[in-house]
Amino acid sequence: MKKLIWIGCLSYFVIGLAHVVLGSILPVLLQHYDQNYSAGGELIFSQFAGFLAGVLVSPLLNRRFGKRGGILIATSLLLVAEIAYAFLPPWGWMYVIAVAAGFGFGMIEAVIGTIIIGAVTEGTAIAMSRLEVLFGIGALVMPLIASPLIAAGAWRLAFLIVAAFSLISLILWTRGHFGNLQQMLDERASVQGADNSQSSSSRSNKKFPYKGKQWILLGIFIVFFFLYVGTEMSLVNFMPAIFIAKLGMTESAAALTVTFFWLAMSTGRLFAGVIAEKISYRVYILSSCLLTLLLLTLFPFTDNRMAAFIVILLLGLFMSGIFSIALVFSSKMLPGTEESTPSIMIASGGVGGALLPLFMGWSMDHLEVAQTAGLLAAFAAFLFLLSIAAWRFQSMQAVKGKSSRI
Repeated sequence: MKKLIWIGCLSYFVIGLAHVVLGSILPVLLQHYDQNYSAGGELIFSQFAGFLAGVLVSPLLNRRFGKRGGILIATSLLLVAEIAYAFLPPWGWMYVIAVAAGFGFGMIEAVIGTIIIGAVTEGTAIAMSRLEVLFGIGALVMPLIASPLIAAGAWRLAFLIVAAFSLISLILWTRGHFGNLQQMLDERASVQGADNSQSSSSRSNKKFPYKGKQWILLGIFIVFFFLYVGTEMSLVNFMPAIFIAKLGMTESAAALTVTFFWLAMSTGRLFAGVIAEKISYRVYILSSCLLTLLLLTLFPFTDNRMAAFIVILLLGLFMSGIFSIALVFSSKMLPGTEESTPSIMIASGGVGGALLPLFMGWSMDHLEVAQTAGLLAAFAAFLFLLSIAAWRFQSMQAVKGKSSRI
């Protein structure tokens, strides 16, 4: 299990690199192609459309090739896509490459997340937080590397760095041995006869394990993940552009804002799982959403660089555990659906990560910078309301005798 978690951490590190590489160099990339921010939003949209496809297709590929086989396919695709990015092909091809890259890291995240949540029965939030820490480190390191590369005019090398770590991850997954978990990782859906012998109602329950009010809670979490990932990706990908337009920073210096954000994210994730296990998942999520709302409401009014950086650091700290803890929280709130709920939540996040940055790109071209920043606060307000709804739903369950620790 430990070996699986650590190799999973490396994969999450690669995902972190891949998630933010476009945002880190977006201003110079658009300048190279003579494109506006709306086109940048479309490029990010394409990448997260691929992310969504990777999450949704992952169960099919897993059944045919096994979970490890699915990870190998996805990592290989990500490797090829990042190399293709570095060649800076005609702009139209960048959309195709973005879809391929998104498919790769989307499938990797879905498969590993499902494995960990299903295999770790105690301290699940801590295990997921450990993965998210490496995601955060990857997202932190990439802008830190991109800044001097931009200053040196060699920014396309950022894509090759992602490709190099993808190759290392691919080799480790290919040669790794995982003891008792080996069979589970390599198992394929080859028992057709056993499947056919099940009743149609049993198969239906496996496809749709949600009953009664669980559908309401599922809808709440779907919208929650849609908004959260969309907000986070909008913030990460357009933060440098906002700082350039709002505070007059240089492109290389503005790229460091993403590093500060992910530095705080990684630090917060070191403690998020432990804190959530102690104070309960619902308290952690509600508090984090409230603090995120307050900071994003304050952000449009910060005209001082130091104050803006402080807001960004605090945002990274308080947003650090929302995704991983909410992923565990939703699975615990919907018992018996652990195989499907993580993939649905990650897919919902992929949709938000595709659509909201597209809208943010349009707003950067047609609205004032402060108004664009205000949109992020509006998204956070909806997140807070949804967290209250989940709180009330969990309280109703606790009254009926279920554990209130979650």
